[in-house]
Amino acid sequence: MSAMRIFDPHIHMTSRTTDDYEAMYAAGVRALVEPAFWLGQPRTSVGSFVDYFDGLIGWERFRAAQFGIRHHCTIALNPKEANDPRCADVLDVLPRYLAKDGVVAVGEVGYDSMTAAEEKAFQRQLAMAVEHELPVLVHTPHRDKRSGTQRTLDVVRESGIAPELVVVDHLNELTVGLVAESGCWMGFSIYPDTKMDEHRMVTILREYGTDRVLVNSAADWGRSDPLKTKYTGEAMLAAGFTEDDVDKVLWRNPVEFYGQSGKLLLDPLEQAAPTGETFEGNSVLRGARPDSGA
Repeated sequence: MSAMRIFDPHIHMTSRTTDDYEAMYAAGVRALVEPAFWLGQPRTSVGSFVDYFDGLIGWERFRAAQFGIRHHCTIALNPKEANDPRCADVLDVLPRYLAKDGVVAVGEVGYDSMTAAEEKAFQRQLAMAVEHELPVLVHTPHRDKRSGTQRTLDVVRESGIAPELVVVDHLNELTVGLVAESGCWMGFSIYPDTKMDEHRMVTILREYGTDRVLVNSAADWGRSDPLKTKYTGEAMLAAGFTEDDVDKVLWRNPVEFYGQSGKLLLDPLEQAAPTGETFEGNSVLRGARPDSGA
């Protein structure tokens, strides 16, 4: 087949290494979206979020470009930390980030444990998305997924945002039908052990088709694999899907969804290997430089 082109619509590269960037580029990844999320260690102040957001729109964007990959991000107070009163004021600083270059959606928002605090933050951030005319990336709860997904769709509908501007992520066989009927986009995270795998994903694509489907690796600091998008494409081909089907799911669909922001940059980068270029005095290179005599 011709070379696969991949746009990973949900991957947390802050948690990944430069080796991952190199492997992703070799696999065909040329663009990605990194949603703001929980870093594993609770943050204790608004300032720690500000530093994190600055990293997403600055250093991480630079680092990806050094490996030939266009980096975009989404910005939000994630559902898990919406329960921490120390983080509530983050909502007041979000608008200035939603206007930044490279910020293509509000996210991740939604539910983690289905609390009142999560719902309040969810509703407020949906309103921000409407105001800033941005798409929304919605996280569904890890437990009691069907009822949580139904409540998620109810809140989305009550917000007045157009369903085509919403992707509801981390779906599975129990929840995909609800989202398909809603008119929202359907997001699937392909994991080594949990969530979906590439073979289950192929079965869902056979039943529901390739429209309004986003397939992502959601790779982060846990056990995950940034090449799961590629493996899904290979599984689709092995199951009889065409190269055009694969290109639609792995490239054209993410472009269509996040393109609604008007802020995607998809022109190819000339450099597929890191240079000596720096960001705030930092380079991704280590050790001797060819021109330094070291």
